[in-house]
Amino acid sequence: MIPVTEEEFNRLLVDFERDAIHLETHDAYGTATELPYLAKWLAGQPDDLEWLQGWCAVLRGHVAAGRRVRRVRVVSEPLSDYQRWSFSIARPMVQAGEDIRWVPRSLVSSIAFPGNDFYLFDDHLVVFLLYAGDGSGTQKLASRDPADVALCRSVFDALWRIAVPHGAYRPSV
Repeated sequence: MIPVTEEEFNRLLVDFERDAIHLETHDAYGTATELPYLAKWLAGQPDDLEWLQGWCAVLRGHVAAGRRVRRVRVVSEPLSDYQRWSFSIARPMVQAGEDIRWVPRSLVSSIAFPGNDFYLFDDHLVVFLLYAGDGSGTQKLASRDPADVALCRSVFDALWRIAVPHGAYRPSV
């Protein structure tokens, strides 16, 4: 596996050719970008989601070019505060073209997962996302190993078949 810098990863999010799929399996994340907005949400303060517009513009560009961006979130129910917030801000990304779907963790007991969240780009490059216990990202590792690609594709496809589209998902509280 090869370490991936933040700059390289950001380039991958923009430069893939056909398809980017993303699997998220944690109930909470601690990204530096998101934490201040999560804190505002927890405090009941409004958020105009202006900070999401750059990503939404990238998504619209992908859609216009005929590329797909799909994400599956495996979540515990009732949802954690992070996932309730994440659900509450997903609509602009969905409207911009990202197909976000939700899978309750209770449905995935017999699906074998890789050890880490990942992005799979064009069925030939996997970037595994490693996190610390507090949800902060620690490292990104790339693999072109056909076994890693096949594992990630098969697990994503299995989850996609049972995933609930964002607009239809009703989180338990």
